[in-house]
Amino acid sequence: MLNSTRMTQIFIIDQQPVVRMGLRALLEQDGDLHVCGEASDMLGALQQWKSTNPDVVIIDLELNGACSGLDLIQRIRAVNREIPILVYSMLEDTHYVERALSAGARGFCSKRDRPRAVVDAVRQVLLGKLALDESLSSRLLSRAIGGRQLNDGVSDPTAQILSNRELEVFGLIGRGNKTVEIARSLKLSVKTVETHRLRIREKLGLTDSAKLAYAAVRWVHDAHGGSDGASTPQLKVAGY
Repeated sequence: MLNSTRMTQIFIIDQQPVVRMGLRALLEQDGDLHVCGEASDMLGALQQWKSTNPDVVIIDLELNGACSGLDLIQRIRAVNREIPILVYSMLEDTHYVERALSAGARGFCSKRDRPRAVVDAVRQVLLGKLALDESLSSRLLSRAIGGRQLNDGVSDPTAQILSNRELEVFGLIGRGNKTVEIARSLKLSVKTVETHRLRIREKLGLTDSAKLAYAAVRWVHDAHGGSDGASTPQLKVAGY
């Protein structure tokens, strides 16, 4: 039986079983790391929380159900303000990184990174350090000192106005996903996604789906600063 007093207990929250399986195998290659539990959504995570008592949490921003990963970070922080939380996600736009850190995450690791990067990041957050790779750190610094500030000093009004789930839907629209595809990706009903789309339009003052799609594409493009190889995709309004 594993001796939990000598091993770091890690809880994984990711909607993809294959990702959870891969992370478990990767982390447990190191003899002092042990995956004590896993879940695909907020309900499953909170149900297991007390019984697993993890030392660190790895969480994706895209989760099953109505709760986003950003919302869950805030819920975990309400229960335990000290536990290190590491985000492991494909949603690596600067807006998501900033919001994840503001919600209480201590690190952000892209699923595009080399496999050992997530292990290194786990060890960083366990030491109380901020775990960000050089690319993300550079982009955050560029936004902090660059020309993304409005006259009133408020940066990126879109990210400020939208809720966590609305921001997630907006980003997926900007990547060319149609409503049905977004619903499938987030495990939501098409009606729920349509409601999010309507609320986004209302909050941003966009009068139709074409303007929503264009604004979303530009937002995703600007999140990469237009300098990391991300190009502005062609708009496909039909199907929205």
